Amino acid sequence: MTANQFSRRTFLGGTAAGAGLLLGGSTLITACSGSTEPPPAAPLTPVNFHLSWFDSVQFGGSYLADANGHYAAQGLDVTLVPGGPGVSPDTSVIAGQSIMGISAANFAGQAKADGAPIKIVGVAMQRNPFVIASLTSNPINEPRDLEGRRLGMAFNNQLDLELLSSLNGVDVNAIEVIQADYDPAPLVNGEVDSLLCWLVDLPVAMTVAGIDNTTMLFADFGYAVHSQTYIVTEDTLANRRDDVLALLRGEILGWQDHKADPDTSAQVTVDRFPDAGMDLETETVKAHEFVKLMFSDVTDASGFLWWTDQSVADNIRVLKALGVNVTEDFWDRSLLEEIYAGGPVL
Repeated sequence: MTANQFSRRTFLGGTAAGAGLLLGGSTLITACSGSTEPPPAAPLTPVNFHLSWFDSVQFGGSYLADANGHYAAQGLDVTLVPGGPGVSPDTSVIAGQSIMGISAANFAGQAKADGAPIKIVGVAMQRNPFVIASLTSNPINEPRDLEGRRLGMAFNNQLDLELLSSLNGVDVNAIEVIQADYDPAPLVNGEVDSLLCWLVDLPVAMTVAGIDNTTMLFADFGYAVHSQTYIVTEDTLANRRDDVLALLRGEILGWQDHKADPDTSAQVTVDRFPDAGMDLETETVKAHEFVKLMFSDVTDASGFLWWTDQSVADNIRVLKALGVNVTEDFWDRSLLEEIYAGGPVL
């Protein structure tokens, strides 16, 4: 699930790999002069699309794009390659193993700053999913509430905490940081007062378990880092632009389906990976939470995956504070402008 994801990539687990769905066939046409068989349909173009995390409803729109035939209708046979700890979509895309991948502005931005010829061509999450989770009986409602309290998190997220504190005039040294596993147990058991995590992970687990919790979204307090970004190489844009356009169109149609019916998206996800140990109730709650993250007034007006110039300026500023230096040309909106020439819904 693709914000600075170091702790999440370290402590969550999962199984199963995605695969493309090949749809095709021929029809026998009978005429008065006899029967003729039309020429076979053009073969689908095989492409790899590298996801950023293990199989889950985080990619529900992609699974629907496959199951509902949107990729095939665009002429593609798409293999959805799962990510996970130590698996880098950025590296897969740069090496030409995948035509497109899902990353985040900080990870892909660092690769770009290091010389990788990559571009962001879509932004799925309109709001960064990092949150501070707390129990509703002892809530953290704003960054200043962290002072004097115990925060459980992975040490990898220290820069994110320092940036959030700096953006909001919080004394980071007044926060008692306790290294904790990526699990709600330390919070539920009273070992910490809050947890740094993703909105769609630990808070959902607590909600499903009947534990009242409160979340404070980093994005509401100045932390602007594009997450679940779609990346391609400059060479792919130049030489396989039609394939990228087709893949983006399939994705958009799949995510439009997800938005219209998150419950079905969750069911398709669980059914697709029967050995992954997914819980339908949990995936359904997550599916609805992802709608809140991935759709906004911006996408309503301009289409799924869109971003604004202001959000780019905010990202450049925040990424610089995280030690990642990129410029406006890291983002390329030309494909989305072509796709949405007729309006924000396909």
